[in-house]
This record gives sequence, C-alpha cells and structure tokens, in this order.
Amino acid sequence: MKDSQGPLWEVFVQKKAGQPFVHCGSLHAYDKEMAIENARDLYTRRSEGSALWVVPAAAIVASSPEDAGSFFEPSNDKVYRHPTFYQIPEGVKYI
Repeated sequence: MKDSQGPLWEVFVQKKAGQPFVHCGSLHAYDKEMAIENARDLYTRRSEGSALWVVPAAAIVASSPEDAGSFFEPSNDKVYRHPTFYQIPEGVKYI
C-alpha cells in the first residue's frame, strides 16, 4: 500500500518576536507551501504564535544518546576552555 499523506514536516512556533522557536508538532504535506499553510491552520489558529518554521523531518540530524558522553565532554587537554585558566583582575566583579 502506497503512502498518500506526503512527507513528514516538523513544526516550530515562535510565540512572540525575540523568543525562541519551540517544537510543537508534526504534519504531512506535499510541499513547503502546503506545510506552512497547514502549520498555520493547525498550530496558530488562536493567535498562539507570531512566526513559524516548517522543516522536512528527513532533513533533521541529531546526535545519538549512546554517544552523549564522548560527544559532549570537554577536551581536558585544552585548559583555556576551563574558567580556572583565567586570572580575574582586581576590581572586576562577576556574578
């Protein structure tokens, strides 16, 4: 049986200008124009957002949970990445 729904798109909504875009769901559409119109109708019909992103789900690349340790660990041989490497001058306040 052939899939007749079209490719899957991920939808991100920005509530107000300057705020981050937040993933709010997925939808099927045949092209980007149909995807953005369907996203508007599905996810912003009550003025919940000020801007939309629609991204083909196949274009999203993610890190693997199995690689989290080695992928996100800082390099221990690069001391300049650690705040202990820097000397804070007198008179400089930090929070």
